[in-house]
Amino acid sequence: MANWQDPRTTTTGVNPAAATVGVPRAARDAGLRSYMLSVYNYMASGVLLTGIVALLFATSGMAEQVLQTPLRWLIMLAPLGFVMAMSFGLNRMSTSTLQALFWTFTVAMGLSLSSIFLVYTGESIAQTFFAVSVGFLALSLYGYTTKKDLSGFGTFLIMGVVGLLVAMIVNIFLQSSAMAMAISAIGVLLFAGLTAYDTQKIKSMYAHVAGTDMMGKVVIMGALNLYLDFINMFTFLLSFMGNRE
Repeated sequence: MANWQDPRTTTTGVNPAAATVGVPRAARDAGLRSYMLSVYNYMASGVLLTGIVALLFATSGMAEQVLQTPLRWLIMLAPLGFVMAMSFGLNRMSTSTLQALFWTFTVAMGLSLSSIFLVYTGESIAQTFFAVSVGFLALSLYGYTTKKDLSGFGTFLIMGVVGLLVAMIVNIFLQSSAMAMAISAIGVLLFAGLTAYDTQKIKSMYAHVAGTDMMGKVVIMGALNLYLDFINMFTFLLSFMGNRE
């Protein structure tokens, strides 16, 4: 999760109502649609780039060789480094720098995820990707259209992700297949909830950044959040229902 504040739960110096005073409703709606479309375009392009890199790296034979060397740790941890750099450097970076980091991050994720093509059948990967795509679209649409304030679920979901990470670390030592299955199932549910929550949060940010220099940055960080929700749902569901080679 990118480290940016939810305007629904924090007080800022920007009044979202004042930010749109004098702006015709049709223009505001068109601006919001353009903003959300930019977020989805970045997110979908990032997922596509990750998939292409992962497939090419795996089918070239390089993944099987490199992932058996100490370089695998660099490949596995590099995406986390990019997320932290983007989150904590958001205010200091230019939009173009943040954009470059986003694309580099998606390439790094592709290298990291290439291992799934060595572990799972192509059919199960395709089926899982399709299922997650349909679920993601439905959940994101719900988050965009619902009138219910989902901000109250944010803390619960993020705490759940932290607990999930702790459980994953513990299971590295326990090597429990039952615990691994439980982690995968809970992971799918948590990131499904985060998809709806993040979509609503991204939508609510528009009133605060419309017409400002932060607009481009918020679009990229919003895409990063949705990208992470999608990828995590995909990997957890694949480990839960995927057929191994």
